[in-house]
Amino acid sequence: MIDTNVLETDLIKCDQQLKVYPFDPRMYIYRGMIYFKLVRLKESLLDFNKAEELNPQLTPYLWQRGITYYYLKKYAKGARQFEVDLSVNSLDVEETLWHYLCIAQLENVISARDCLLPIKYDPRSFMTPIYRFFSGRSTVQTILNNANINNLREMFYLNLYIGLYYEAERDQEKSWFYINKAISYKIDDYMWYLACVHQYLRQ
Repeated sequence: MIDTNVLETDLIKCDQQLKVYPFDPRMYIYRGMIYFKLVRLKESLLDFNKAEELNPQLTPYLWQRGITYYYLKKYAKGARQFEVDLSVNSLDVEETLWHYLCIAQLENVISARDCLLPIKYDPRSFMTPIYRFFSGRSTVQTILNNANINNLREMFYLNLYIGLYYEAERDQEKSWFYINKAISYKIDDYMWYLACVHQYLRQ
């Protein structure tokens, strides 16, 4: 699981940097990410908002804020963040999946699927099957049967998004199972921390 001692040390270093460079938006984003990993969601949101205040051009790149919105149950704001993100990054499947997840919580999965934004191409080949699954054109069995079980990153992402899909379906048992499975594929990635935060908040 998460090594909070390492994160707390990173937080102290970040605080020291911000004392020297109090107007550096990148440092607020970095600290916001640390706060998120520590499940300090309100502080996370404050830092992402501060980064935007210092540099409004960052707005469509604050995907991390969209995720923090989701876990704060600010689903409308999360959906809007991911819509804006897609205006500059239309190739990222994750942006549209998080938009789907926000809409599913705000309304239902039928509305979310109707709002599933089109994606031209994501360079990560394993994200295409997930997109097809969310759009109702594939199954969990198909995804996992075709997965490269030797690719740690692929197995992590497949299980994470299958778990998030089942949360949208209000099937907490399946969601818990797949996200726990994702956590077992530990990778050095912000999304691995997200999976840990998710399970902490849902326990």
